[in-house]
Amino acid sequence: MPKLILASTSKYRKALLERIGLSPECIAPGVDEEAFKQEFSDPIELAVKLAEAKARAVADRYPGEIVIGGDQLATIHGRVLGKPGTVEAAVDQLEVLSGSTHTLVTAMSVVGPDGEVHSHLDLSYLTMRRLDREALQRYVERDMPIDCAGSYKLEEAGIALFERIQADDYNAITGLPLLGLVKILSQLSVVIPV
Repeated sequence: MPKLILASTSKYRKALLERIGLSPECIAPGVDEEAFKQEFSDPIELAVKLAEAKARAVADRYPGEIVIGGDQLATIHGRVLGKPGTVEAAVDQLEVLSGSTHTLVTAMSVVGPDGEVHSHLDLSYLTMRRLDREALQRYVERDMPIDCAGSYKLEEAGIALFERIQADDYNAITGLPLLGLVKILSQLSVVIPV
């Protein structure tokens, strides 16, 4: 049976896989995301290309295994909001989202043992309450979402920022669309333990 590898060191994605009884090996893909951002301006195309590039980068090093790659970004009015990296940048991003609806793009690619790529795209629409900078600052200091696209953690206090969420797979918001993944893994004869 092929080994299951997550082309990511994201604790969030790993926890989602563990939630359904899978124990992947986690390997950083080493993909230059900034180069992709220069090449692809469309947010959906960018996320899809990055997810595939991450999966392929690890699959090339581990042929014959099953490799899961993913990418996620928030977008509003054509602007891409990635991981903020700092508290100040997180508050700035949240100010842009305050009182508006944005799209969270979650792309996933799975490279099977034969090298074939199986892709899945999930779009979630999130409407944030109108909040002032002081409230956003308090939120960021509480959850420290500086490693999250869009600067929020819905699985923590960040849920209180929103008034409406439309999602086909709530797990995609955390970083990996489990409904799509289970379907792809089943096609690859991976037994989901749950």
